[in-house]
Amino acid sequence: MTHPLVVVGRRSDVLAWNPAGHALIAGHLAPDSPDQASTRPNTARLIFMDAHTQDLYVDWTRKARDVVGKLRQAVGEFPDDPQLASLIGELTMHSPQFAALWSQHRVRAWGTAEYRMRHPLVGELEVLQHSLPVPREQGIRLVVTTAAAGSASQAALRLLNQSLRPTAEGPNTSRTAPARVTPVTTPPHA
Repeated sequence: MTHPLVVVGRRSDVLAWNPAGHALIAGHLAPDSPDQASTRPNTARLIFMDAHTQDLYVDWTRKARDVVGKLRQAVGEFPDDPQLASLIGELTMHSPQFAALWSQHRVRAWGTAEYRMRHPLVGELEVLQHSLPVPREQGIRLVVTTAAAGSASQAALRLLNQSLRPTAEGPNTSRTAPARVTPVTTPPHA
């Protein structure tokens, strides 16, 4: 089974994902959206400004708190990054939930986190997201999503992988991204 993988930059921009990572966290966006800075998704924007992503996490508040804590850590590590400051300002202006969490000054180190997800294709699943630093790439992390061996969640991830495979008739049309629930505009920054 191919595990969902997402590569994120220090500002929480999605730099790359494998098909399973795309299908798990943002199947409503174009699969090639990380390829261009102008269309690159940002996980913080998705969590706070995208209805699909908000519905994806059963305990959205916990996920949102983790995202804010990771941005707090990034600001501490890269205090002179104007694009990071711009992202914080944008989220503060457009999301009262972000502003409230940001004002708590909590820092969350990267590592592992467990989440319950409500995926539109495979239903509820409990996952563990492992965040690993990419060597010699300042602030870039590889996020791998797994589920407990033999669990219903692991079966759901397998089903998600199977939905991505081409059939004998040709490419799997279930990969076609549904209409975007809430438009997310992403300025060019990594």
